[in-house]
Amino acid sequence: MRAVKLTSPGTLEMVEVEKPEPGPGEVRVKVAGAGLCHSDLHILHLPVPWPGPDPTLGHEGAGWIDAVGPDVTGLDIGSAVLVNLIWSCGQCRPCILGRDNACISGGRYMYPPTPGLGPDGAMAEYMIVPARHAMPLGKLDPVSAGPLADAALTPMRAISSARDWLTPGSTAVVIGVGGLGHMAVQILAASTGARIIAVDMADDKLALARKHGADLVLKSDAAAAAILAESDGYGADAVFDFVGVQQTVDLARGVVAPEGALRLVGLGGGKIDLGAEANTGVIPWGVDIRKSYGGTRADLIEVIALAAQGKLTVEHTLYPLADFQRAFDDLEAGAIAGRAILTP
Repeated sequence: MRAVKLTSPGTLEMVEVEKPEPGPGEVRVKVAGAGLCHSDLHILHLPVPWPGPDPTLGHEGAGWIDAVGPDVTGLDIGSAVLVNLIWSCGQCRPCILGRDNACISGGRYMYPPTPGLGPDGAMAEYMIVPARHAMPLGKLDPVSAGPLADAALTPMRAISSARDWLTPGSTAVVIGVGGLGHMAVQILAASTGARIIAVDMADDKLALARKHGADLVLKSDAAAAAILAESDGYGADAVFDFVGVQQTVDLARGVVAPEGALRLVGLGGGKIDLGAEANTGVIPWGVDIRKSYGGTRADLIEVIALAAQGKLTVEHTLYPLADFQRAFDDLEAGAIAGRAILTP
């Protein structure tokens, strides 16, 4: 079968490998679509190969069950499934308490096993998946569903962690209306009573935000003053930064209200110099700051339910698997609205 592998730092190649066979507790998925994420670009540009020799990339996968291993029940050949992003153990204390994105299997500083970031991922014709992490899609089309596993799951976790702030009449700010941000706007619109303000540099991204439920869209260079003006200088109840560069982190901390929620989702390397001191120039009193990895199984079930109800749509562009390099180049150039999806 064909698979897109990282063969050396900065180099992707399509190679022929043996079709894998499922072991106990596993299923084989015939991939219908694999989403591209900026995390894939981070891995591509690392100076040393990671997460191992010749990994098959792709952590946003969906398809049809093609074969089942011994002892697998409840999953039928031909069923459409979404591959969970977080391959948690399901047995440790965090998993039992519903915090499976913090499964002990990831240790203190890493994360639980994730396809394409350890185990071989979805940028291939077939992939092996633990049976408990093959999530039924029902009537949803698996060709376009793959990005639900991250582009929707990750903002769902960030939003779920800020529910106490997202009361009717509150204000939520979404910074960056890309692959994750355009899903965040939809999740906020579908599941909260918050007024949604979307911020981006690009007019087409702001148009996308307005299409999906944003109440106000703002260009980045004028956003801080406008957001504060909307609240008489007090700030927004919840701010979600899906970019994470220093400029957007500074914007986020500059517009969040006292006792508000600040969620740093993008991995652009921006920082907040937060100290145990009385100075509130960096951040107001009481702000709840969090960054999280992926999401929980409950989050993903909610994502699939919203998509099945037609309340969550992945804006996407399809590329043949063989055209993987053009897809990566387009993603890096910022030419993708929503998500790029590779189709074997």
